[in-house]
Amino acid sequence: MTTPTSTSPTTRRDFLKVTALAGGGILLASYAEPLDALARMGADGVAADPVLNAYIRITPDNVVTITAKNPEIGQGIKTMLPMLIAEELDVDWANVRVEQADFDPVKYQAQIAGGSTATPTNWLPMRRAGAAGRAMLVAAAAQQWNVPAAELVTEPGVVVHKASNRRATYGSLAAAAATMPAPDLATVPLKAPSAYRIIGTRRKTVGLKDILTGKPMFGIDVVVPNMHYGTFVKAPVYGAKVASANLDVVKAQPGITHAFVVDGTTNLQGLMPGVAIIGKNWWLVQQARRKLVVSWAEHPTAQQSSAAFAAKAKELFTQPAHRVIRKDGDFDTAIASAAKVLKAEYSYPFIAHAPLEPQNCTAQVVGDRIEIWSNSQTPQSGVQLVANTLGIKPEQVTLHMTRAGGGFGRRLNNDYMVEAAFIAREAKVPVKLLWTREDDLQHDFFRPGGFHQFTAGLDASGKLVAFRNHCVTFGEGERFAPSADIGPGEYPARFVPNLRIDASVMPLGVPTGALRAPRSNALSFVFQGFIDECAEAAGKDPLQYRIDMLKAQIPDAQLQPATPQQQAGFMDAKRVIGVLEMVREVSGWGKTSLPKGTGMGVAFYYSHRGYFAEVVQATVSKAGELKVDKVWVVGDVGSDIINPNHAEQQSQGAALDALGQALGQEITFVGGAAVQQNFSPVTGPSASTFPLLRLKQAPPVVEVHWKKTEFAPTGIGEPAMPPFIPALCGAIYQATGKRVRQIPLTKVDLKWT
Repeated sequence: MTTPTSTSPTTRRDFLKVTALAGGGILLASYAEPLDALARMGADGVAADPVLNAYIRITPDNVVTITAKNPEIGQGIKTMLPMLIAEELDVDWANVRVEQADFDPVKYQAQIAGGSTATPTNWLPMRRAGAAGRAMLVAAAAQQWNVPAAELVTEPGVVVHKASNRRATYGSLAAAAATMPAPDLATVPLKAPSAYRIIGTRRKTVGLKDILTGKPMFGIDVVVPNMHYGTFVKAPVYGAKVASANLDVVKAQPGITHAFVVDGTTNLQGLMPGVAIIGKNWWLVQQARRKLVVSWAEHPTAQQSSAAFAAKAKELFTQPAHRVIRKDGDFDTAIASAAKVLKAEYSYPFIAHAPLEPQNCTAQVVGDRIEIWSNSQTPQSGVQLVANTLGIKPEQVTLHMTRAGGGFGRRLNNDYMVEAAFIAREAKVPVKLLWTREDDLQHDFFRPGGFHQFTAGLDASGKLVAFRNHCVTFGEGERFAPSADIGPGEYPARFVPNLRIDASVMPLGVPTGALRAPRSNALSFVFQGFIDECAEAAGKDPLQYRIDMLKAQIPDAQLQPATPQQQAGFMDAKRVIGVLEMVREVSGWGKTSLPKGTGMGVAFYYSHRGYFAEVVQATVSKAGELKVDKVWVVGDVGSDIINPNHAEQQSQGAALDALGQALGQEITFVGGAAVQQNFSPVTGPSASTFPLLRLKQAPPVVEVHWKKTEFAPTGIGEPAMPPFIPALCGAIYQATGKRVRQIPLTKVDLKWT
């Protein structure tokens, strides 16, 4: 047995709570208590209740039920977290049943789906909970057989005393185990990796059969007694109020029970102004919506547009930057003496999350409480938003967590939840609020667009000695718009002696937010793309050029001082080199003879604690038709891949997601409103289209490899995405000689079928 230790500071103590169940079972709950005595005291000076964060229930029939506490949005967390517990508990996975927890801030610690945080946050706590349960079952058997616990071992679901050939199932020991003292979670022995039976093995998604057979399980499937259906019409210009609406006409439509104006708030992330329509079925509500005529009040952001943003960025490029994000060495002196100087401008658009399941939420008022069914990625924030908006306490909100049909960061925001809660309270009936596809695309929290002006200086040997990026993004003063910021750690920071990263901002009336691998999904394209240009100017292989730069890391003493938080988040150059060298090997980089019109591109990125390098092979025909032939993905997310099925699927999905974005996804604004409305027009191409990737556009193979290292495991949902687009653009350049500096690729005269 080994007991890994965490490198992060200890801020709490973990304990185990044990309860005997009627009928002879056992209930195990791990919980955490802060070390700070003051933090443990309630308002009355009495120690606060512990925070339970995981349940294990074992019944006499040897069935083990494990509660999955985090929201499931398609990332496989409902399978992965129970796998960690089941591994250390040492049970047969076939005997495990998984239940989805409701939101409960008393029983569970942070319940969230975002930032690829589930694995690093739960790697030790979940395993310790399972190991503690196993230790108690062993102790119960030792007491019954009157033998030392050290003589006992476990097999899946069974305690064994080899010397006497005695065996007892966990189910038969559960009642006795409930009387055993709970072990210290901080010191409970954990399995050696060589003993793993579940971690590292391929496990099907929990509930996969239900998904494939269409069993109701998503938020959109919720049905409650006396449920009405609702739609909420908001202004095309974000935050504009209702000036007038023909409510009498709408109320007169068949099946309509309510129609009213919602004044809303000024919080773009909360309850916006609009018109609510409620009826007895979805079809009748949508028919009534077509009769609605709304006049919207004037709004100050109605003059904003994509064209104006681009023009303003050009203007700001000619002016001193508003802020210096990072400054190492002396860029001005170094660029003046450089043997070769490169300049380029890059840009990327606003894009929508576009989950297949549009935003929805069901709510009903019960006395002074409100009950909600939601697929939120941040249930605690959603409950707080509802409470604040409705003027009630969070304790008066009951939230049932449903499975989400995709999230990608969209459901980090809970606007749809507060809309459903408010409308249900006003209508005094249970309401399922369901957005249309047009609502979903035009009222997103968009990935913000951005503009970048690069300048680089190379010495006579091709070494990058001076580098500047002037980023024009969105915000006001010192505040960036959500997910529109740029940090001081962007590569090649720490690998170029004279470097500046500057930022200028322009005001924005459009709601923005985190989209899968926030910031990284866009910044990787521009920074890695320009590094390709530097390698080309130096006459160097782009993969080796990156490795050579990484090996020449500038000593920290010569760089801009970093805060401890920034220092902790710096990427490890050795791990990047590891994935680059591995992707070179598995892809045959530099050893493959490619036909004319075919190229290979490479890129890497460090994001959300994960290290990924990718190679894309693509062919461009003489007619300009692009086809991605193959993708190689290499990831370093630490020592263990918990469920290879999900890990590969997340990595492959990230590559396909990025390809879809690159080909044609863009949200543009005219008059302060989004132009794009749906995935495809009724007939022919249209500026109002936001296309998703088609099967025939996908590469036939996305090959995934893992570079295992000694570090604790980290998440996979996001870090595989950022390297793909710059690698694809590198492949296009090698195939055509055409440098891609703006996406989507429809802007650079490429096409596909």
